[in-house]
Amino acid sequence: MSQPEYTTAQATALTNHDRKPIHIPGSIQPHGILLALSTQLEILQVSNNTQVYLYKAPEDLLGKPLSYLLEPQPVEIVKQCLVKKVGSANVFKVSINTLYGEIYFDAIAHRTEEAVILELEPTDSEFEMSFLNFHSFASEAIAKMQRTSNLGEFLHLVAQEVQKIIGFDRVMVYQFDESEAGSVVAEVKREDLSPYLGLHYPATDIPAQARELYTRCFLRFLPDLTAEPVKLVPTENPTTHQHLDLSYCLLRSFDWCCTEYHQNMGVKALLVISIIQEQKLWGLISCHHQTPKYISYEVRKMCEFLGQIASSELAHKISNSEWDYKVKLKSLQSEFLESISQADNFIDALIKPEIRLLDLVSASGAAVCLDNEITLVGTTPNIDEVRALIEWANTQVSDNLFATDSLPKLYQEALVFKDTASGLLLLRISKIRRYYILWFRPEVLQTVHWAGNPQESMQAQADGSYTLSPRKSFEQWQETVRLTSLPWKPCELDSAIALNNAIVGIVLSKADELAKINLELERSNQELASFAYAASHDLKEPLRGIYNFSTVLLEDYAQVLDDDGIECLQTVVSLSVRMETLINALLRLSQLGQAQLRLQATDLNELLNQVIDIFRASRQDSGLVDIRIPRPLPTVLCDRVLVNEVFSNLLGNAFKYNDKTEQWVEIGYFSQEETKEQGKKQESREQGAREESFPLCPPPHPAPLPLSHAPCPIFYIRDNGIGIPQHHLETIFRLFKRLHSQQKYGGGAGAGLAIVKKIVELHNGHIWVESTVGVGSIFYFTLE
Repeated sequence: MSQPEYTTAQATALTNHDRKPIHIPGSIQPHGILLALSTQLEILQVSNNTQVYLYKAPEDLLGKPLSYLLEPQPVEIVKQCLVKKVGSANVFKVSINTLYGEIYFDAIAHRTEEAVILELEPTDSEFEMSFLNFHSFASEAIAKMQRTSNLGEFLHLVAQEVQKIIGFDRVMVYQFDESEAGSVVAEVKREDLSPYLGLHYPATDIPAQARELYTRCFLRFLPDLTAEPVKLVPTENPTTHQHLDLSYCLLRSFDWCCTEYHQNMGVKALLVISIIQEQKLWGLISCHHQTPKYISYEVRKMCEFLGQIASSELAHKISNSEWDYKVKLKSLQSEFLESISQADNFIDALIKPEIRLLDLVSASGAAVCLDNEITLVGTTPNIDEVRALIEWANTQVSDNLFATDSLPKLYQEALVFKDTASGLLLLRISKIRRYYILWFRPEVLQTVHWAGNPQESMQAQADGSYTLSPRKSFEQWQETVRLTSLPWKPCELDSAIALNNAIVGIVLSKADELAKINLELERSNQELASFAYAASHDLKEPLRGIYNFSTVLLEDYAQVLDDDGIECLQTVVSLSVRMETLINALLRLSQLGQAQLRLQATDLNELLNQVIDIFRASRQDSGLVDIRIPRPLPTVLCDRVLVNEVFSNLLGNAFKYNDKTEQWVEIGYFSQEETKEQGKKQESREQGAREESFPLCPPPHPAPLPLSHAPCPIFYIRDNGIGIPQHHLETIFRLFKRLHSQQKYGGGAGAGLAIVKKIVELHNGHIWVESTVGVGSIFYFTLE
């Protein structure tokens, strides 16, 4: 049978086995008797061995009140079960008069949903063990457990103390793992027996329904696995017409599978005590004896008490063994989160120094994914493999935290990089954005020692199906486990969750701070714009006076001034004209800051024709102006007046900064479809050398606006002018920024491009430039 076929068959057989109703076997073990009572304490069912212990046939008891069998005081104790929760037991001693005299029993009464169950086990004494006797019997063992800090030593001591009390041939502590398989972690045994310490057992050895019963009933005792079970009479409860639920019954008979399994191990008597951690079954204290062996109810209760003490102490021992590691993680966490909260660059804070991100969960590698940007740290798969892994996780993982120590078994493509990432811990930081942190652990080859071949439990039937059967061999059997890493510990998962919570908190805090800063900046900008407007407006009057009086002096008093004086006055006139130009530019910019857009559908062809007509009229050499428009421009929603100013400024600059004999300007646009198509080719184009002819092609956006986010056309104005040096491409949009002296290229205030940028941004657009010195420039802008 191939591995996939075996896995499917195993799953089917295990599922069918787990459905077996072992809590309603319809029978009990023969070392006691059972009575099922109605809420009026009428005997509805009895075990078919009452003749042995009470010298009364089942038929003599059925339909009788419990008072027929017991004295009023014990009847009252049983009656108290009616007001208790299901499973809660009343334990007492009782004597029953029979034809052959008085017989003493340990009585255990509890309520189910349908009935009250009374179990009676014969005992030699009518007296209960006193608290002092019980204390002296158990206190020394408890004291030893509490003094032991090492987890391994503690578990060995638990086995040792239980073995001392019950005298069984073998006592083991058995621990479950995440897959419900288990291993023997402590053992005390007879010298001539083969050791089971360190051996592993598959989950099928203790099926799910058996584990579930161990979480409800903390002790299970089978004194003779060869004994025949005793049927209940009648088989079904006459009130409910269902089999009686014996989940909490100490006398509940055992499943044939359990019997055969333990007999294959040479076991005739069995005592099992549950170890519970955080309301889950952590493990079992499993006690084997080679011959039938009965233990009194009181001794069993003492073992159960020791099991509860062991469960309680185990939490402390586990805490002590993990404490140092948890403290280390907490300290690292605290330091890490503090540095993140203070950092300006989020990724740098995560990965520098990189070891901190790895130590946070003891990983060998990590990947930080913020949308399409992936940063690798340590030993990891390559970028493409990580990207594909994230795509898989995006569709297969719904939780914010996902961990596996065998990724290749879930994601077949991971076989390629199993050496670096057989273990994966994935943290989804945001459900809206693709923000992930992935940690990796390499494959660790492990040799697992099984108690016999676990696949022997799968038995093929004649019809081709498979059933779960008890294994016959428990000799050591080795298996090499591949494609797995070291498992992720709960405290490491907690560390990842804490990181996620802290990042969310920091982001919210930063957002709040940013909102406050933006509000303050908005207020400051409004005040600054008002000040600029007032200042520039008020400065114009005295400036006009300076200009006028200087002109009067030149015209009316030139004869009384020498050449130097005239030159000084001419300079004052020139500077005042220059000053007025600057003030007008500042005033225009401040007006734009306070302007309200008057948006309307605008035919840019009509608008551009007006701009060109005015431009040609203002130039005497208009006949030589070559303005090219390859195709009609679209109609857009914009402020007509302001966009007119954008085209006027850009068109004027294109001809102004041009020293060619044949000057030309081209005005056009790219549609959304052309922009997206070009975006696919962008990377290869950037890698190629720029052609000397400065080819026209849909441009890449600057960082603030990725191509995939461009919802509107991109307009361009292209010229064959002098070009702009590369290091000036960002500065040319600053106010009063000129790249040449006032005497070259017709002067100017250096405010035109700043005004254009402001208008474009008022339309929620962007403007940028590409240029080659001596070849020409292309100005791009959007109007969103």
